[in-house]
Amino acid sequence: MIDLHMHTLMSDGELIPAELVQRAKVAGYKVMAITDHVDQSNLEDVVPRIQQAALALSQGSGILVLAGAEITHVSPKYIPDLIAQARALGADVVVVHGETPMEPVPEGTNHAAILGRADILAHPGLITLEDAKLAKKNGVCLEITSRHGHSLTNGHVAKIALQAKCSLVIDSDTHAPNNLHSPELMKKVVLGAGLPLAQLALMQKNAALICQRMQKRC
Repeated sequence: MIDLHMHTLMSDGELIPAELVQRAKVAGYKVMAITDHVDQSNLEDVVPRIQQAALALSQGSGILVLAGAEITHVSPKYIPDLIAQARALGADVVVVHGETPMEPVPEGTNHAAILGRADILAHPGLITLEDAKLAKKNGVCLEITSRHGHSLTNGHVAKIALQAKCSLVIDSDTHAPNNLHSPELMKKVVLGAGLPLAQLALMQKNAALICQRMQKRC
């Protein structure tokens, strides 16, 4: 399993990185990204700390841990620059907290994330077809999530992504131990979004391609 959207105590998660990685390993994960919430106030502190932890926790652990960041509740005009800054600081995976209906995310966040070429636009809510088409053009993956609340629009996201022919990934948005995926849960999330089960393998392939793209940037 590959999951590129997970949180630790460095933002609003419940676990330190070491415990999150250990639990993910036992659950059968092969690749994971720690993507704690960032904005202008903490980006320069959080990303290097995650990078340090990811390098140490990947050593001989049997699981590849990637350093990431989730740009969250930031004014859209700053998002493209913050994506670039996160990568310059060493983020392997840059996620942007999309326009979920569960939170007052600034309007225009989805579009700004896609313009800035984030790796993943998380839980993008009622994303428009036009933005989904731009996501395809810019190589941005849209996220199907198992996260409570954010998953309410999975069906819409899946439908629009298929129409636009843009890439989807499936992530847990883990904040607590019981949020981790199992193979069975991933299948249910895919089916619950109205997608054929065959899409699960494709979504995991898309996540693997993000990892390959990260290696090319390095």
